[in-house]
Amino acid sequence: MKLNSLLFTALFTNGVVAFASAEDSVMMHHDHSMGASATVLTEAGNDAFGTIQEVIARLNSDPDTDWSKVNIEALRQHLVDMNEMTLNVEVISQSPVQHGLEAIIKPNTARSAEALDRIFKAHPAQLQRESGWLMQVVKSGDRYTLTTTTENPDEISKIRGLGYIGLMAYGAHHQQHHWAMASGDNPHARHQLQ
Repeated sequence: MKLNSLLFTALFTNGVVAFASAEDSVMMHHDHSMGASATVLTEAGNDAFGTIQEVIARLNSDPDTDWSKVNIEALRQHLVDMNEMTLNVEVISQSPVQHGLEAIIKPNTARSAEALDRIFKAHPAQLQRESGWLMQVVKSGDRYTLTTTTENPDEISKIRGLGYIGLMAYGAHHQQHHWAMASGDNPHARHQLQ
């Protein structure tokens, strides 16, 4: 065989270097692809990617999907906000107050500050609809003070146990909210900062 017709494939198993022809390489790649497709994976990557993939699969399986209204980018931006308010904030303190909890949050990045501004425009009202709890948010400088209270004495410990991130994740509205956003009914559109 001519040297230029060889594909050099270095295999670093046991320090052995093997050489294969281009035809052999194509065959090995085909076998690798077949093996990969036979393996059923359940994770699509990170959770944001998986959420987007699930939404696309549902949209694609519905023959009535109006693709002119679909806005996957709006969902992606919201998932970035959720990531920011989960990972890129510092919880300065969480303290019991009468009937609930006070949490002081400081964003660590400009994007997490923007995310908190957007999310706090809508989340307190949604939390109240689902739980009856009252969440008040006050911004002072670069800090946000969240005071969440209830009139139900049996739920005070729950609010305190949930803390900042539990209160933000509480409820079953997130999945419906993401679906509405991706399919063209962005529930945050009216809450965007001016």
